[in-house]
Amino acid sequence: MHVSEGVLSPAVIGGGIVFTAIGTGIGLRKADYSRLTTTAVLSSVFFVGSLVHVPLGPASVHLVLNGLIGLFLGWVAFPALLTALSLQAILFGFGGIAVLGVNVFDMTFPAVVCHYAFRGFLVESNALRVVGGFCCGALSVAGAALCTALALGFTDEGFLTSAKILFLAHIPVMVVEGIVTALAVAFVFKSRPELLRFTDAPVPEASS
Repeated sequence: MHVSEGVLSPAVIGGGIVFTAIGTGIGLRKADYSRLTTTAVLSSVFFVGSLVHVPLGPASVHLVLNGLIGLFLGWVAFPALLTALSLQAILFGFGGIAVLGVNVFDMTFPAVVCHYAFRGFLVESNALRVVGGFCCGALSVAGAALCTALALGFTDEGFLTSAKILFLAHIPVMVVEGIVTALAVAFVFKSRPELLRFTDAPVPEASS
């Protein structure tokens, strides 16, 4: 879902840089530095997972895992994904430095929204916890695909067809991401429930 260099208009690129800078600033202020290890691990998982591309029709797709990271980190997902995407751009040429702001915002902002929309499910029943994890994973990818499609559409109407193909190609990924996130939430709740602790939300208690 990376947007490549030379595709977007200067206005869209500038907007991405500004919004990502704001999100990263908020994330750094909200960061719990006792959880740096968790943040680093999730950033690494994103870095590795999104390197594996699978051809699907006229496009290729890959695991995004932004919903998983957003659910666990909230606003801190901005600096975490900025780090991972910067390394991908520098080491492998995915996306690029100029469009880094847009790529980070597209993948991160929907995940932050889903964090606040579904984290309350984590302190409810097991069934709601799974539903919350699935929705966060699936809708974060849907939001990222939509943001990327909008970035292309605002650049040039000629990109609208490509934007639609991009969104449709990621529908199977949305389902897979939802399942992966739901399974991860269920596993973490049983083994390390403290990782689901949020500074401005109640701590979930593992059932016996």
